[in-house]
Amino acid sequence: MDEQRRRRYLEAMGIQVWEPRAGAQPGRKVTASETPRPAAEAPDAEAPVASLSWVELRARVAACTRCTLHQTRTQTVFGVGDPNARLMVIGEAPGADEDRAGEPFVGRAGQLLNAMLEAIGLAREQVYIANIVKCRPPGNRDPHADEAAACQPYLQRQIALLAPEVILAVGRVSAHNLLGTEEAVGRLRGRTHRFDPGDIPLIVTYHPAYLLRRPQDKAKAWQDLQAVYRLLHAESPEAG
Repeated sequence: MDEQRRRRYLEAMGIQVWEPRAGAQPGRKVTASETPRPAAEAPDAEAPVASLSWVELRARVAACTRCTLHQTRTQTVFGVGDPNARLMVIGEAPGADEDRAGEPFVGRAGQLLNAMLEAIGLAREQVYIANIVKCRPPGNRDPHADEAAACQPYLQRQIALLAPEVILAVGRVSAHNLLGTEEAVGRLRGRTHRFDPGDIPLIVTYHPAYLLRRPQDKAKAWQDLQAVYRLLHAESPEAG
């Protein structure tokens, strides 16, 4: 990404310009299409989630009735992005805009997330974005524990299929479910956690919707993005 464009996105975030270390260039995996298995190999509806391909998993999620959220959704919000992405962004739950579009992080919060990613040289299409739950909770409330538990196998399979090098947990609900903690986001950020299974480096940051309400915390979010950048570029941030 050219310098002028990067600076525009940083300005949109309302934070000070940060210069990456000279010579650091992000590596990229070869993008692969989400190719379904041959029909003869397609598992039945009772096949374990852990055995499903991308296409099969998407179909399973679309038909899911494991919790009551299916009763009020317009459609499921599976996830979007490069199925070979090095970075996986995991948010909380779909909102009204996402429920209508069938895609995570649209609207103002999505625009800010896009700007945050662009600031470290990543287009939205170069990462993979998903949520803790795949259906919108009524009234945009936080997902309940049983709802997150019902969706957990789907998210775990997405992580296993993607095998990301880094996970960015966006918001309190995401961080709590991924790390199994009740600690505040303000205390979880600033460290490199590990996600199991896979021992994947995980960075916690504020949700873009929160940053829209509290723009004074954008500088802290920028610190978190720098940590993601260092991990993707094989530098050595302090581990917590």
